[in-house]
Amino acid sequence: MTKVGFIGAGKVGTALAVKLGEQGYPVVAVASRSLSSAQKLSRKAVGSQVYNSGQEVADKAELVFITTPDDQIGPVAASISWRRGQKVVHCSGAASLDILEPARELGAHVGGFHPLQTFAGIDQALENLPGSFFALEGDEEIKEELRKMALALNGQCVELGAGDKALYHLSAVIACNYWVTLVQVATDLWAHFGKDTSQALKALLPLLRGTLNNLAQVGLPQARPGPIARGDVTTIKKHLQVMEEKAPHLLSLYRELGLHTIPIGKAKGALSDPG
Repeated sequence: MTKVGFIGAGKVGTALAVKLGEQGYPVVAVASRSLSSAQKLSRKAVGSQVYNSGQEVADKAELVFITTPDDQIGPVAASISWRRGQKVVHCSGAASLDILEPARELGAHVGGFHPLQTFAGIDQALENLPGSFFALEGDEEIKEELRKMALALNGQCVELGAGDKALYHLSAVIACNYWVTLVQVATDLWAHFGKDTSQALKALLPLLRGTLNNLAQVGLPQARPGPIARGDVTTIKKHLQVMEEKAPHLLSLYRELGLHTIPIGKAKGALSDPG
């Protein structure tokens, strides 16, 4: 199998190195700004060696993942003397392939391999990575290699064009990051009736899991419940009244989300245009 190296030993790099190694990919070289981080990754990725520089990783590996923070990917790519035909891959969700142009100019094949997943820590990354979708970019030769890696990780692929990355990443942020924000907003409301955030989160988690299960089982728009989607005007008026009294700062958010919910209710068949 292709010899793989990693420059950058954070959550994504560690998870990919460990899980690809478990599937038979020889992870031969690791480097990071932090020697201790590289050593931690190497201890988890059996058979890998720690090196002091990205150039040493590139010298040892046939396919190199640059798994640094996004703002370091370009400088790292520009600092290395790549071999013609070598494969160089970044894992940024927002950056496209132009960030690897220095490697392409030296004759390397460049690609993107972004796991559409959330990683709160190393342990969560190792648990969550298998079964994820992976966004692929690159020429056909490197995409074929990346498809095989995604399949080895029990994942599926979505292929992106040069102008797709920002919208793709925006979608992920809204679905994941802002969902957590909404849960925080929801749990904060419990303080108004004397309950703390941890109790609120414990109570809401089964509801959230049920929502995810509904999305998986029946999809959109059928999974969308709630008073706006079903046209329950009486309940909506109660919400607005209590927000005016207890949480007026949420009125604009509630109204904006409600406006975006109306088309879902129509698509679900629960709402109709007034006529």
